[in-house]
Amino acid sequence: MILYYQTHSPFARKALVFAHEVGIAERLQVIHHETSPTLRNDEVHAENPLGKVPVLLRPGDEAIFDSDVICAYFDTLHGGRRLIPESGEARWCALRLQAVAQGLAQAGIGLRWETERRPEALRYPALADGYAEKIEQTYDWLEQTLNVDAPLDIGHIAIATALSWMAFRDLPPFRDRTKLSAWFDAFEHRPSMRATPLSGATHD
Repeated sequence: MILYYQTHSPFARKALVFAHEVGIAERLQVIHHETSPTLRNDEVHAENPLGKVPVLLRPGDEAIFDSDVICAYFDTLHGGRRLIPESGEARWCALRLQAVAQGLAQAGIGLRWETERRPEALRYPALADGYAEKIEQTYDWLEQTLNVDAPLDIGHIAIATALSWMAFRDLPPFRDRTKLSAWFDAFEHRPSMRATPLSGATHD
């Protein structure tokens, strides 16, 4: 299998960390692709009409995207404990946490557009403030809600990779949330995180 990847994408990293956690990373050929709403990548667009990574190319089958779907597929390729619980409250808690992580990363991306990536004359400070508020509220929610003793699942992977990217991009910090910060520091030491460091700059 081929994974179209980006070394500075929280979403692509989530998929690759998941692959490491379920023991199938060695089955992937990881190929970095630069993508941006303003910079077309024809190879990625040929497989995903949205032009985004990650994209999983499977021999003899159609491509799969995005990170949520790729992780769900990876969870069918191993014989261990499922990291996306199949039923019960554990399933909804894991999927809810994944959704929060996805929204957190999207808010971070939006904030970067309004403070860094968009030409200064076109930036909208009120929108930047709205994104920043969502980020702070999400940190507070995680500090109060995250079960740090729960078995590993997709939600934890999504939160860890989102937080790591927030720090990588110097976005609003979460370090004053002591429980969340301690949990994240422990998660960063997992082999799956060490094997997938963030690197590179965005090209628009």
